[in-house]
Amino acid sequence: MKLKTLEMTFKSTKEFKENILCTRGFFATKFNEYVQLHNHITDKLVYSYPTIQYKVVKNEPLILGINEGIDVLKEIFDDFDTIRLGETKYEIIERSMTIKKQEFGLSDRIHFYEFLTPWLPLNQENHEKFMQIKSRDGQKEMLRRILTGNLLSMSKGLGYTVPDNIKCDIDVQVTKSEYKDVKFLSFYGGFMANFCIPNYMGIGKSPAMGRGTVQKIRVYREN
Repeated sequence: MKLKTLEMTFKSTKEFKENILCTRGFFATKFNEYVQLHNHITDKLVYSYPTIQYKVVKNEPLILGINEGIDVLKEIFDDFDTIRLGETKYEIIERSMTIKKQEFGLSDRIHFYEFLTPWLPLNQENHEKFMQIKSRDGQKEMLRRILTGNLLSMSKGLGYTVPDNIKCDIDVQVTKSEYKDVKFLSFYGGFMANFCIPNYMGIGKSPAMGRGTVQKIRVYREN
């Protein structure tokens, strides 16, 4: 399947220092009429894979648009000259927009990825199950199954039916993240899968807010 993506970046006269959630809040408030920018309809969360995702890559903001999210980013591209994040106002002096058509889905090759931001695979229910598993191999197997589920869920949200089994493996280290004063387990590292994912797309929980952002490292063709 070919997936269309748009990478929108911008630079200011000074370095962006605020949390990426502030960036999302700015665009969601200024352009509230576009649901894709905030994933809410009358204060209710839209439970689908987000077609606009907010990232920080190499210390610079990046907004990723996917499929219909591309049209929204095109609409707003020239409609802001400053960005206010918290108490700080940033003057935009440079902006760019890169549109790509990329492969997405099951592949005859093994693709290796790294997480640029923490991967959040655990909800409250499976967090309890994860903590009850005492062996590292058992925990790894559980995370591998969750990763497979993440890829299937992302595919469904993008209208892609996975035609065969996903094969994957992970190599991650546990860390801790915090969101709205709640601490939870998250993971850094990487994974391999017979699945093609464009750079900067997010998997797991909260991809719209930059969590679980992936970048391809290399590709290996099976004999």
